[in-house]
Amino acid sequence: MKSIKDQFPIFKRQINGKPLVFLDSAASAQKPQRVIDAMNDVMENHYANINRGVYTLSEEATEMVENSREKVAKFIGAEKNEIVFTRNATESINLVAYSWARHNLKKDDVIVLSEMEHHANIVPWQILRDEIGIELAWITVDDQGYLEWEKFKKKILNHPKGTYPLTRKAQVQGDNCDGDDRIKLICLTQVSNVLGTINPIKEISEWAHSVGAKILIDGAQAVTNFSVNVKELDCDWYVFSAHKLYGPTAIGVLYGKKDLLDSMPPFLSGGDMILEVTKEKTTFQEAPQKFEAGTPAIVEIVGFGAALDFINEIGFDFIREHNLELLKYTFENLSLIKSLKIFGPTNIQDRGGVVAFTMNGIHPHDIATILNEEGIAVRSGHHCAQPICDRFGVSAMVRVSFGIYNDISEVDKLFDGLLKVVETFK
Repeated sequence: MKSIKDQFPIFKRQINGKPLVFLDSAASAQKPQRVIDAMNDVMENHYANINRGVYTLSEEATEMVENSREKVAKFIGAEKNEIVFTRNATESINLVAYSWARHNLKKDDVIVLSEMEHHANIVPWQILRDEIGIELAWITVDDQGYLEWEKFKKKILNHPKGTYPLTRKAQVQGDNCDGDDRIKLICLTQVSNVLGTINPIKEISEWAHSVGAKILIDGAQAVTNFSVNVKELDCDWYVFSAHKLYGPTAIGVLYGKKDLLDSMPPFLSGGDMILEVTKEKTTFQEAPQKFEAGTPAIVEIVGFGAALDFINEIGFDFIREHNLELLKYTFENLSLIKSLKIFGPTNIQDRGGVVAFTMNGIHPHDIATILNEEGIAVRSGHHCAQPICDRFGVSAMVRVSFGIYNDISEVDKLFDGLLKVVETFK
């Protein structure tokens, strides 16, 4: 663990005179030296705009960007031409909302979401609802933090009129049927950024396709915890960001099945995504290039490739085992504080590397502030997931999330810091 942590230069600094304990990697992970070096190398030795020049620098930069695209594709089991570079996972979801949903959905069509979604996977669909009159149906979450998926399917089949959408056939004939022919899209997180819950995406994907719906998966938290294969999941779109994967900000990924990407019109338009422009018309490149208008984040894309090299060298077997060890130890320690309540599954095998909690009578911001005095960085607030906070009757939570650089001793420091919180508010 020391050899891994030593690769992250930020841990040389102190916070309030104490060694930095960074427990907010679910928001954005720290960067290893090799990512920083890779980005500096581009700017110092290889920088030029890509896809446009026949000179050496441009050809080198183009090759480096496309090498990173190939690494991303391999990382999630996709084909290279199914990988679109965006600014972040949020932009990837918006791309699908604007480029596919607005051209394929109509009034009264239904999009299915869950209560545990990040705002990035809620707000675009609410905007679409308000614009064209689609409906949103919600998969609820039980007290343990699991999707009530079977309950949702049952309510589609047998529910009071107006509570959940019915098929038009059922409305006319009174028949039950497996699903709702108005359900056109299911949008779910694979791992909750608050509860840590790992959702049964493959099963839900099979059901979605059985009723003729598409499925979009927010994988921003999943790809940091375990290996993902989009072909095995059989999702139609999959989104994630580099900055949670020890890479730079301002670069994200949209995976889409090739036939879907080919059928979707451009999201943005301008230079580099065209084949030909005349005064009369424009013809566009094929996917993924038709979705990448203008100068891309060249330096960041190369840095992303270096981050994936770093992760692949460590391996997800180790990463998953490491997270489970930290989760187990954290649960054991935090359960000793009687005023503290953890949200989400108690079975750590069903969790990603996050632990969200509250403490009786103490605001999460106060907890985070006191922990910061001890050099410990945690997140407090609603975590851009207000519906799940509402579900559990709280306005905010404290969230601890692990990276590859965290270790057991830092959980001990967290525990000691929380004891100081208890003592402060006694």
